[in-house]
Amino acid sequence: MDPKPGETMNTLELLKNDFKLFLQALWAELDLPNPTRAQYAIADYLQHGPKRLQIQAFRGVGKSWITGAFVLWTLFNDSERKIMIISASKERADNMSIFLQKLIIETPWLSHLRPTGDDARWSRVSFDVKCSPHQAPSVKSVGITGQLTGSRADLMILDDIEVPGNSMTELMREKLLQLCTEAESILTPKDDSRIMYLGTPQTTFTVYKRLAERSYKPFVWPARYPRKTSNYEGLLAPQLVEDIESGADKWDVTDDRFNNEDLIEREASMGRSNFMLQFMLDTSLSDADKFPLKCADLIVTSVNPKSAPESVIWCSDPKNVIKELPTVGLPGDYFYSPMQLQGEWGDYAETICSIDPSGRGSDETTAAYLSQRNGILYLHEMRAYRDGYSDKTLLDILKGCKKYEATKLVIETNFGDGIVSELFRKHLQQTNQRCDVEEVRATVRKEDRIIDSLEPVLNQHRLVIDKSVIEWDFRSNPDEAPERRLMYMLFYQMSRMCREKGAVKHDDRIDCLAQGVKYFTDAMGISAQEAIKERKRVEWNAMLQEFFDDPQSSANHMVLGMNYDQRQQSKGGGKNSVPNWV
Repeated sequence: MDPKPGETMNTLELLKNDFKLFLQALWAELDLPNPTRAQYAIADYLQHGPKRLQIQAFRGVGKSWITGAFVLWTLFNDSERKIMIISASKERADNMSIFLQKLIIETPWLSHLRPTGDDARWSRVSFDVKCSPHQAPSVKSVGITGQLTGSRADLMILDDIEVPGNSMTELMREKLLQLCTEAESILTPKDDSRIMYLGTPQTTFTVYKRLAERSYKPFVWPARYPRKTSNYEGLLAPQLVEDIESGADKWDVTDDRFNNEDLIEREASMGRSNFMLQFMLDTSLSDADKFPLKCADLIVTSVNPKSAPESVIWCSDPKNVIKELPTVGLPGDYFYSPMQLQGEWGDYAETICSIDPSGRGSDETTAAYLSQRNGILYLHEMRAYRDGYSDKTLLDILKGCKKYEATKLVIETNFGDGIVSELFRKHLQQTNQRCDVEEVRATVRKEDRIIDSLEPVLNQHRLVIDKSVIEWDFRSNPDEAPERRLMYMLFYQMSRMCREKGAVKHDDRIDCLAQGVKYFTDAMGISAQEAIKERKRVEWNAMLQEFFDDPQSSANHMVLGMNYDQRQQSKGGGKNSVPNWV
């Protein structure tokens, strides 16, 4: 571009020296209103911030487009720079690349960046500006899971790399952090090379918090002035800190991008926890001490539908971590396999089906099939339905009862005033199933009831979960958006349950499990170790008595290694008899 003498030259120099002016001019070119205060603050941090930085700003502030403008400003100052844009998906990165190309073509004072040679790259994957020939393109777009190795860049921009689909589980977040580490190796070793992260936290255990621990200093701009500045650990934008020190009212809107009424509506529709993440950038809810129910306290293995050992021993040894199972609990909260199965196998003392009915809509009717032996509980299966208590749902639950030989239905009667119990009795009669129906009515606040029922059992490691339950739980509701799928998962509800009212949006599955566990509370007084001791005492006394009564048979049984049941069986065959299988 050939600038006109005088004022135009001065204007171009001003645009080169101040990114905020560049952004304002570009916005005007696009017929957009002047940038808001938050957008100017982000622009200032992009220009003057450290070599490694991250920007967290409320959803909808336009941080991606501001950063795109920063890419153009960087090339505007030095067309030889090499830039890489990385997003959660290849499509999103490509869209940014197309947007930048469009601006270069349609903005008159950027037209000098257009390449002139026939060999210049110009695609959605990568493109060149007018610069010296180089192996690397001027701008390259790639997805976070794409091919990163082999590339080099002077400026790396990682735009919204964390989305619900790649951050639901702890393993997913660990993989995402590993990809971030790989991105670091792409940065050229120059004094002015920079790497920038921008995004909005998707979970209370966001990777952005982990990046802050790796010297990527965040710049945090929430939609409201926070009630507790300590939750941000000194990372609030300096402009907001100055406002607060000058007496800004807490919970006032920080930017005119949204008004107060709009934010109230969004909080009501999104829920408090999501609003605190995506608009307030507050990840302080990740305080694990608030959440007493931990996946790590469970014992996960294959559960036999008919019998169980006398005792199952839990151990937190790292070699017992089951890494192949998806974990949606808190960071570091994995599932563990048992260290040891002790004692003789025998039939369950009792098997029940715990049912939490619901109406049609977003809530689920849930059923949990639980067995008990020696004070240890076993969860075989959980089922969930969205059609209320239709005949199809009730009959399917009864099929599960037949499969696991459940002798009792435990049904919460708070919903429907006992009508569901009557419907089950009707279907039991029609299908000729013998199963008692026991109604329970909850009088304690739900969050307290769930924690009081489950916490002691989990702390003593007396709840054994079949692996298939975890796999089913993670695969359930596949048609829902990832963030909504999480809310319906049993182990997400378990790990986020606390005593605050409305701790989790959906609690049907955890409530159903807690109800079943509560039913067995009396049985939990039975010590598995004491049961083993009692069995051994009975067997020893029986063996002694057998020796006095018939020494020869007793000797034969000992030589053959027969257990108590086999010895009892052999008694029916006469003196010195042995089982037919010998």
